[in-house]
Amino acid sequence: MPRLLFEKTGNAVWISHLDLMRVFQRAFRRAGIHIWHSQGFSPRAHVSIALPLSVGTESVCEILEFELADGFSMEPEEILRRVNETLPAGVRVTAIWENGRKLKELTHLDADLTLEYDRGVPQGAGEEITAFFTGGQPIPVPKKSKSGKMTDLDIAPMVLKCAAEQTDPQTLVLHVRVCAQNPSLNPMLLGEALRLHAPHLAPDFCKARRLDVLDQEGNSFR
Repeated sequence: MPRLLFEKTGNAVWISHLDLMRVFQRAFRRAGIHIWHSQGFSPRAHVSIALPLSVGTESVCEILEFELADGFSMEPEEILRRVNETLPAGVRVTAIWENGRKLKELTHLDADLTLEYDRGVPQGAGEEITAFFTGGQPIPVPKKSKSGKMTDLDIAPMVLKCAAEQTDPQTLVLHVRVCAQNPSLNPMLLGEALRLHAPHLAPDFCKARRLDVLDQEGNSFR
């Protein structure tokens, strides 16, 4: 099954997951690429995104699977070119390949979490935050379950790596590696954890950017 690697940046980060699916379905249609559709009263295009991205989060490593209609064929490079010509600003396909690995082998992701402090980065914040997330102590954060109930999620075991870099007097960037599936961790929950358990280190604003998706050995998942 063909897969696309695409990025979602700029104003496109405000496109929801469901709307993004529709964006790609329309892009394929406008590009003259025939996608296999389900049967029945309301046919649906066979298009899926591996790890749904939260609204407001940037990414340069999103993976989309699709299936061409029976009897339709097109060179991968031509698919990439045509789709990019029809996508909105901020959404761009960077690679295409076929016969990818099983998605269950995608286990981790690398991300940058940018923390902004209106009054400047607190003294020693980088070292203290790194120790907070890698020290081994439980870090419970409220999270809504699939049933809609709020439960405490211990995010500590899901943070595999954390390193801090101060990029200017008001900005600290956390370079993190977190679990991507079974369980999964939204990097934005790290900012919530600081607000709950270390308020003196909590930023005034934070944003996340996915950088790469990885397998269990830490290799890029492709």
